[in-house]
Amino acid sequence: MDFDTLTLARGLHVLSVVFWIGGVAMVTTVLLPAVRKMKQPDERIMFFETVERRFALQARLTTLLTGLSGFYMLYKMDGWSLFSTPGYWWLHAMTGVWAVFTLILFVLEPLVLHKLFHTQAQKNPDRTFRIIQIMHWVLLTVSVITIAGAVLGAHGLLFTD
Repeated sequence: MDFDTLTLARGLHVLSVVFWIGGVAMVTTVLLPAVRKMKQPDERIMFFETVERRFALQARLTTLLTGLSGFYMLYKMDGWSLFSTPGYWWLHAMTGVWAVFTLILFVLEPLVLHKLFHTQAQKNPDRTFRIIQIMHWVLLTVSVITIAGAVLGAHGLLFTD
């Protein structure tokens, strides 16, 4: 059996997306609703920040692996021209979702969002957690549509007309 780096990259890519977007789904559908039901605002903030900090490490690692493996696959397959083919819209979507999360996780969260969350959560925790949950739902919805499109597109279902 030959060692195939493209197959290895594809496997790493899929596993990274599963951990990354699966974690986003867990935060969106389980963690945030549970946190919003906590009575004490200080308890909400402390618990959310503790869990989110641990998940942020996983999310940063998996988005990094997703990006590296995805760009490696494009390079290895010389797939750059697919970005100009309408049926491969899901490549744009994958790149866009990855870029948004990378910007949030590596730039906005550490430089702006963490401090903004803490300040706003102290002033109005209900509103702050509602906004966070809405943003997570938007990101999760776009991510799920992208994943569905990528899986269908990668297996031959190209929406060209």
